[in-house]
Amino acid sequence: MRKNNLISIVVIIGLIFAASIWYGRNNGLLPVAAGDEALLYDGLFNTILAIAFGFFLVVEGVLLYSIIKFRRRKGDDADGPAIHENLSLEIAWTAIPTVIVMWVAIYSFDVYTAMQGTQDLSGMAHGGMHQAVAHAGHERGGMPMSKATVASSNSDGMLMAGTLPAGGEAVVAVDVSAMQFAWIFNYPNEIATAELHVPVGKKVRLNMTAVDVLHAFWVPQLRIKQDVIPGRSTYLEFTPRVVGEYPVVCAELCGSYHGGMRTTMVIDTPEDYEKWLKEQQEIASKDPDAIVASRSASPTSEMSEQEYLAGKVSQLDGDRMMHMSH
Repeated sequence: MRKNNLISIVVIIGLIFAASIWYGRNNGLLPVAAGDEALLYDGLFNTILAIAFGFFLVVEGVLLYSIIKFRRRKGDDADGPAIHENLSLEIAWTAIPTVIVMWVAIYSFDVYTAMQGTQDLSGMAHGGMHQAVAHAGHERGGMPMSKATVASSNSDGMLMAGTLPAGGEAVVAVDVSAMQFAWIFNYPNEIATAELHVPVGKKVRLNMTAVDVLHAFWVPQLRIKQDVIPGRSTYLEFTPRVVGEYPVVCAELCGSYHGGMRTTMVIDTPEDYEKWLKEQQEIASKDPDAIVASRSASPTSEMSEQEYLAGKVSQLDGDRMMHMSH
């Protein structure tokens, strides 16, 4: 009898384990994973979800079993047995969750650091500055750069905008400016657009600054999010893997029109990316006024917020029409 009970317990545990693994891999709660970092995040998310689902099945299973097994029978008016102080059970339900929580904490920290979670927002030590120098110069989409805007440090360790000579690993670097209520993306050769384009399969670095208030750069399909802070430089690094168009969202309340601060990130094939860069270069060379970055970055004291936003919308619409015509 005891052997049969043991076999039943093992079978039930096996079924719960299999159901948890299946649900962790097939929950369908996340959008498409469009980059390497998204795969890291999804692995952590699905693992935690599988563990939570397993505990849910155990707790609910014990609850249902107890409701059926220990229900009051007809004609039974006696008190239930006084059962207490099961030391083995208390050790088990304390030790097992503790081990799982510790393991998840270590796993989470590994994913966090792999996704650039340890960058210092208040300043850079010498090591951080050397890292910025290492990333400063590189090719963008196969186009050699003469300079790249990166984070430099003053004597107080505060981050400031600066330029460093090109050279180093091949990384697509884009300078990102956030303002109420738009994103501006600056590429080499004075290319500036309101839409982010990156090549598939190549590491991308976004060097980000805010013109006015605190913003946050978020692409759900990449599982990346980073605050964009006035007066300081922050960055994101990722490697896109799935060609397509994905929303760029401001994830920090930045004003009355925060909900409308959206644009699109386009992951192109290398050929389409090169073609797009050439088209943007032609636009910039023929019409300097088309460069978004050269326009007013914030409302003047003479303009109301509504007037400023109306002008910003017309500017962005003009850019889109110009891009479509090419």
